[in-house]
Amino acid sequence: MASKKVLIIYAHQSSSSFNAAAKDAAVEALAAQGCMVEVSDLYAMKFTAAATAEDVNGEVKDAAHFCYAEETKLAWKEGKLSLDIMEEQRKLTEADLVIFQFPMYWFSVPAIMKGWIDRVLTLGFAFTQEKRYSEGVFKDKKAMLSFTTGSQESMFSDNGINGDMNVTLWPLQNGILHYCGFQVLAPQIFWAPSNVPREDCSAMLTSWRSRLDSLLVEEPLSFTPLDCFEKDSGFQLKPDVHEKHASQEFGLTVGIHLGKRLPPNNQMKHIKTGV
Repeated sequence: MASKKVLIIYAHQSSSSFNAAAKDAAVEALAAQGCMVEVSDLYAMKFTAAATAEDVNGEVKDAAHFCYAEETKLAWKEGKLSLDIMEEQRKLTEADLVIFQFPMYWFSVPAIMKGWIDRVLTLGFAFTQEKRYSEGVFKDKKAMLSFTTGSQESMFSDNGINGDMNVTLWPLQNGILHYCGFQVLAPQIFWAPSNVPREDCSAMLTSWRSRLDSLLVEEPLSFTPLDCFEKDSGFQLKPDVHEKHASQEFGLTVGIHLGKRLPPNNQMKHIKTGV
């Protein structure tokens, strides 16, 4: 791991928060293993969340019918993206592993982190129509979510009032990370640290440090490969793949469930699909 580079995208306003402690634990543990660790502290950087025409330096191609995706794709090709975006893209290009550290807001990431995703993962740089999912631009990189919740674990269960956490994570882990090609490691979830005794918080951090010792050799989560879908049919599962799983109790993934029961923990730990 001596040559590995890790980028931590960190979003919390307070340096005394549990998220700050989790971030610091990651920096310390990974650096001790010889990794080069870089942190993008979004609030400290005053990172701009809104994706606007100001992200393009100079004239845009079509101001009257501004299309952010197409304009930033062109600006990326021409080296005309705003400097803050280009700097984050540099960090991402160099990284072997990206860790997103944040408190879960409204079942998703904080606005400032969503802004990082919207602005940094531009069309062309992070994905194209040809390069996405298992054939994505970042297929040789790993990424993971590490976050705190405000609700206890039981509330995010299949019988809990918040619904199954596996379903909550699908848009983030499949729709963003896997879409860009990342090998997605199982999330590190810190369940409601603000509502538990201090010793429980310490135990959470101890568990995190232990996991960090072998993080880069972990098996990623399972997603259905792109070649299992037919492009000409609107990217539907190929008949032979569908038939192969017809007798299975569970669907392939949380998102692709074939009208069957959702596979347990599909978005929270490695499960072999047999695809």
